[in-house]
Amino acid sequence: MADFDLIVIGAGPGGYVAAIRAAQLGLKTACVESRETLGGTCLNVGCIPSKAMLHASELYSEAASGALAKLGVKIDKISLDLDTMHAQRRDAVKGLTGGIEFLFKKNKVEWIKGHAAFTSANAIEVAGKSYTADNFIIATGSSVTPLPGVEVDNAKGIVVDSTGALELPKVPDHLVVIGGGVIGLELGSVWRRLGAKVTVVEYLDQILPGMDGDVRKEANKIFKKQGFEFKLSTKVTGVQVKGKKAILTVEPAAGGAAETIEADCVLVSIGRKPNTDGLALDKAGLSVNAREQIDIDHDFRTSVPGIWAVGDVVPGPMLAHKAEDEGIACAENVAGLTGIINHDVIPSVVYTWPEIAGVGLTEEAAKAKGEVKVGKFPMLANSRAKTNHEPDGFVKVISDAATDRVLGVWCIASVAGTMIAQAAQAMEFGATSEDIAYTCHAHPTHSEALKEAAMAVQGKPIHM
Repeated sequence: MADFDLIVIGAGPGGYVAAIRAAQLGLKTACVESRETLGGTCLNVGCIPSKAMLHASELYSEAASGALAKLGVKIDKISLDLDTMHAQRRDAVKGLTGGIEFLFKKNKVEWIKGHAAFTSANAIEVAGKSYTADNFIIATGSSVTPLPGVEVDNAKGIVVDSTGALELPKVPDHLVVIGGGVIGLELGSVWRRLGAKVTVVEYLDQILPGMDGDVRKEANKIFKKQGFEFKLSTKVTGVQVKGKKAILTVEPAAGGAAETIEADCVLVSIGRKPNTDGLALDKAGLSVNAREQIDIDHDFRTSVPGIWAVGDVVPGPMLAHKAEDEGIACAENVAGLTGIINHDVIPSVVYTWPEIAGVGLTEEAAKAKGEVKVGKFPMLANSRAKTNHEPDGFVKVISDAATDRVLGVWCIASVAGTMIAQAAQAMEFGATSEDIAYTCHAHPTHSEALKEAAMAVQGKPIHM
């Protein structure tokens, strides 16, 4: 008889949620985690601490820029207390990771501390001890993709990854971000607001790869207005640390003359890679694909019976909420129920100012599949955004020209991350643009822009 019905390897958003759900369904469950705290990258050094810094830096920037004075809120003296800002970030992390530990105890999930390695298809070894289970869920997440020839040293604080960028003890004079994706733009925003000059070096010809084309162009304009400097279609060929400075060598992506950039800090944020090393997958009869991911079927089963996988180690977007939903669905499948997730309706959010969010197909991807109708509505014409002095951005609804079914929604707005939930739910129910257009939205709210964009699909918005 096995020690457990299920052992989950990894306690990030996919793993800890899967373990709790499995325990709720009556399975004897354990979860292996090597960190001192639960919650994985997301809670410890990712989503949560970055949002804590984004929120605090946003408030500081608003006060320091004089924007509040225009609203009649006058602040005579303002100063940055970076130590306190870091302390509130750590406090948020401590509270949330401790909350998961409480939920493990409440649901009788056993925490096995250490690194897991398979010894067979039904056994693992952790810290020199063997554990057997009828089922395993691999949820080991992802880590920062290294840039060849560039050594990250978070302790020195000169060439850092996202973890190190959260812990900088002082505001750098010049921060160079390698990679114009979500993580680079979010952390770049934090330090720009606190006073750093920020230069983003991106290999592609536009920032935010994978997002809708209109969104990418508009975001570029907004960030430039905020003071970001962009070097697009540019590759980094080397980074040298000299004393307390870094010297980057860059050249056009298509080839050409090299130039150098001096920086106080360099953030390497070119993506993430699955954490599959060290699991001894071969001993369980498993292998990884060309992207080092574990392939699964529709139900999250791997090629080995009894071994399942979710989150960043499997194909699909590397997003915490995707991992959570997969964790719940997978645990339900392990328990003999029917767990499903609609991978066509997974929202993505960039928590900059304003926020950027999307769900479903981009206009480019939708047009490649057939004829579409598109409706756009500017936030400048939305009464709540105008009242709040938040004119930047728009909402865009893409629908199938024949059926009017919504295929994608993209928006840039101060609360885009919250607004996108309505779009995702509408799409989950197979909504048409007409369904959204004829749904009564509270006034005055930012979400009215989604209603108007849906009306614009038929060419009939009211406030434009």
